[in-house]
Amino acid sequence: MGIVIVQMKLMPSSTDANLEAIKSKAKEIINSMHKTEVKVEEQPIAFGLKAIILSFAWNDEVETEKLEAELSKIENVSSVETLDIRKAFG
Repeated sequence: MGIVIVQMKLMPSSTDANLEAIKSKAKEIINSMHKTEVKVEEQPIAFGLKAIILSFAWNDEVETEKLEAELSKIENVSSVETLDIRKAFG
């Protein structure tokens, strides 16, 4: 069993989406599957639309596809994309 660092991007469905509610629900889902700290950032896209970037440690034996599927069920999330997965050392 190893730990990887995962970075995911959640795209809200519109500029009117409640980003704080999306962030809160995303953290809740990640922690229900694997207790870990989640770093959350907002990334400006265009015309006031902001993506949510999540960074967290993850057990490499658990597929991230299951997590992506759960995150995509969040209200007002139009897409979920895994940006990066790297082996954690140290």
